[in-house]
Amino acid sequence: MARAENEQSPPDDRSRLRSHFDVPDSTHTDRWAKLWDAGDFLPWDRGGPNPALVDLLDQRQDLIGNCFIEEGTGAKRRKKAFVPGCGRGYDVLLLASYGYDAYGLEVSAKAVERCEEEERANGHKYTVKDASAGAGKTTFLTGDFFGSGWSNDVGGTFELIYDYTFFCALKPSMRPAWAQRMCQLLASRPVGHLICLEFPTYKEPSTGGPPFGLTPDTYVEHLGHPGDELPYDEDGHVKVGSHGQPKPDGLERLDHWQPVRTHEIGKGTDWVSIWSHR
Repeated sequence: MARAENEQSPPDDRSRLRSHFDVPDSTHTDRWAKLWDAGDFLPWDRGGPNPALVDLLDQRQDLIGNCFIEEGTGAKRRKKAFVPGCGRGYDVLLLASYGYDAYGLEVSAKAVERCEEEERANGHKYTVKDASAGAGKTTFLTGDFFGSGWSNDVGGTFELIYDYTFFCALKPSMRPAWAQRMCQLLASRPVGHLICLEFPTYKEPSTGGPPFGLTPDTYVEHLGHPGDELPYDEDGHVKVGSHGQPKPDGLERLDHWQPVRTHEIGKGTDWVSIWSHR
């Protein structure tokens, strides 16, 4: 799946994208693949990783640790990082430069070709951040985030998952499944961390999408109640606290802040949240 477009796109682009996704939920993923396969309308591409992710990797190792994990035998291995809906793979290349074995997932083989082209053309720009750690490997996968084929091929869970404009690209009816899948893919506490760069929080949910407007509460409620259908009000806002206590198998938010740097469209409204299993 690709990254959703933003409200600074020309009105014709927004209208065209929303019309493209005026389809049943069952065909939603296929519609993203069709855009990649055609290749002539990709309005979500920002040309590089979000600087908020760069700053987090540089400044918040107190939260997420470094790129290595120590096994029970005392041996070290690289942590696995995962980016669903990775677009052209900018974030995957960035995470590998910080020492993670980084995996990016897209729904279209054509999209994965674009990732591999980006790596060949610009991979050298993602310089290794710590010479003692070195760079991790990059792997681009084709598959449906909600399916198991691609994850069976990878094996195991991920110590780091990064979601930016993937959650907001999904129809609201798909949010329970998104939360449940994130919980399944994230490694157990204390090593597993989900990073959400929350966007577009400035947009009223009732205006539709993609991208679909959401608030930080949307993440809290769904990740706290993975797989559950949650009530929303008539304006498209999740009803906070109406579903009882968080589930034991849900995620809890460890920290939440507004980034100093982010893409232009999200300045002053983007949020970063870090999550782990309870």
